[in-house]
Amino acid sequence: MPRLITNTVVLAKVETTSGTDAVPTGAADAVLLADVSITPLDAQNIDRKLIRPFLGGAEQLVGPASVKATITVELAGSGTAGTAPKWGVLLQACGIAEANLTTPARNEYTPISSGMKTVTVYYYDDGVLHKLLGCMGNPKFSFKVGERPTLSVDLIGLDGGVSAVANPSATLTSWRVPPAITKANVVDITLGAAYAAGALTGGTTYNSTGLELELGNQVAFTPMLNSEFVQIADRAATGSMQLDLTAAQEVSLMASVKNNTTQSLAMTVGTAAGNKLIVHAPAVQLINPSKQELNGNRLIGFDLRLVPVSGNDELRLACV
Repeated sequence: MPRLITNTVVLAKVETTSGTDAVPTGAADAVLLADVSITPLDAQNIDRKLIRPFLGGAEQLVGPASVKATITVELAGSGTAGTAPKWGVLLQACGIAEANLTTPARNEYTPISSGMKTVTVYYYDDGVLHKLLGCMGNPKFSFKVGERPTLSVDLIGLDGGVSAVANPSATLTSWRVPPAITKANVVDITLGAAYAAGALTGGTTYNSTGLELELGNQVAFTPMLNSEFVQIADRAATGSMQLDLTAAQEVSLMASVKNNTTQSLAMTVGTAAGNKLIVHAPAVQLINPSKQELNGNRLIGFDLRLVPVSGNDELRLACV
């Protein structure tokens, strides 16, 4: 009987002690997948390079090894302002803190440089369980017109073993339906907006095809003789966008590129309380301008560099 790719269940839970199995369950920790893949053993194989009186290769020794997985989920709120969305656990594996705030009720996600958390991931592949322990990762966010908002996380974890185990029953009712990236559901890219307490003020809104961001975490598996671990050593957040600009706006933004100017960037996806996401970066440098085309219309593309102002503030996601 063939095994089906669609018969995949992923569980994820924040660890109390890094690298120690948090034992996620299908009832509390199931992930609603938009896409998923796994490298079940990413080994640093050791070539024996033997010299023998005949031609031919030798077997390799399996050296230090980690497990990699890429998990993509939809970015939807929990449905209740102040109640954290289920995908928050994945962001916590990426050096991002989850804060539950009031007045108004909301959840905010911002990067951190210490006190980072790790996550246990159980990856059930139609009867085969791969355990990833001490996981950390790099997140990528996509808010493109005509699509759904998504979070994709490239994870590296310690090899927690492989076993033949039946898939658990996965409870996914806490995962909500995201708003589509359409004109009715979005406040488009805004440059110069200020963020405070779950709201944006000011700035100039531009017509765009959406926004893509990446936190740029440098995630590495480090094997040693007495221990092994996964860590985030650094980050450099980047992104890209395409804007529909007037001639005057193009000239103005070209000047900001040449002058190495930074400015805030924001975008709001969703309109309903509990399912609205605000993206805000306080200091964004526009670089690498390019001429783009959409159905015969001129667009101007920019790459983005998101830099911190006071530290650990280069990107903020607020669920309100």
